[in-house]
Amino acid sequence: MMMRWMTTWVLFVFSTSVWAISPYLQGDSVKGGNVQAAATAVESKLKAGGFKVIGKYFPKTLAGYGVVIATDEAMLDDVGSVGGNAILGAAIRVGVAADGSVSYTNPDYWYRAYFRKAFTKKEDAVKALQARLQDALGAGKGLGGDESAGNLANYRYMIGMERLDSSKNKLAEYGSFAEALKTVRDNLAKGAGKTAKIYEVVMPSRKLAVFGVAMNDGENSDGDWIKKIDMQNNIAGLPYEIYVVDKEVESPHGRFRIALAFPDVGMGQFMRISSLPNTILETMGTVAGVEKKSSGEAWQQ
Repeated sequence: MMMRWMTTWVLFVFSTSVWAISPYLQGDSVKGGNVQAAATAVESKLKAGGFKVIGKYFPKTLAGYGVVIATDEAMLDDVGSVGGNAILGAAIRVGVAADGSVSYTNPDYWYRAYFRKAFTKKEDAVKALQARLQDALGAGKGLGGDESAGNLANYRYMIGMERLDSSKNKLAEYGSFAEALKTVRDNLAKGAGKTAKIYEVVMPSRKLAVFGVAMNDGENSDGDWIKKIDMQNNIAGLPYEIYVVDKEVESPHGRFRIALAFPDVGMGQFMRISSLPNTILETMGTVAGVEKKSSGEAWQQ
């Protein structure tokens, strides 16, 4: 009897670790013909579902695609209580296209990656958020590839590449949270590094903040690089983020963040944007108030 129980337990743990989860879920289509109109329709659905819309993004060089960004007050409480890098989970991203197609970030995927060891304690909240999103936007199939549940908690694209908590995320440190926050706000307001602010979420009591950042610098602009890896249909992977934790300004390393957002992209495709992680580091460093410098980093060292 004991042996049978142990066998069942081992099989359960193994099946949980290998369960494949997709980064995006397909939503119900809205009226097509114009991406701005599609985004407005999605915004109405989100608001009706109790979500707060905090931004919309239409990459300049990617006609017909956009992202609606929202937050959920209940989920923000959990994000804040986990703290640190989990602030990246403050935003819910919904991709829209001119043909009316809709997809959105799958909470089960992204919060496993951002909450890590804390996910188990927050799983009920994640499930509740997912149910609210499904009620508001529809509950279609998974999109964008998949990763196993076990891999997401300590995700990296391949051996030697960065994880969520990489020391390379740190861009700058200031004397206070207020100073760090002001620096990022001021630099985004003036378009430092050819950027623009898409959204911000600030938790003053937790000394946490996150900003969605549009990158508009030529061939490294969001619309261009996402087309190079043929991932425009998973536009809900944008925009990129810069965040503040207490006195530190950070941004997720490109080899982590881009791979997490597009897990079904192969190394050959990633090599098309081999210089992008370093470019992002420099761009976000400019927003963080540090001088641009070249580190020579790429997808493959």
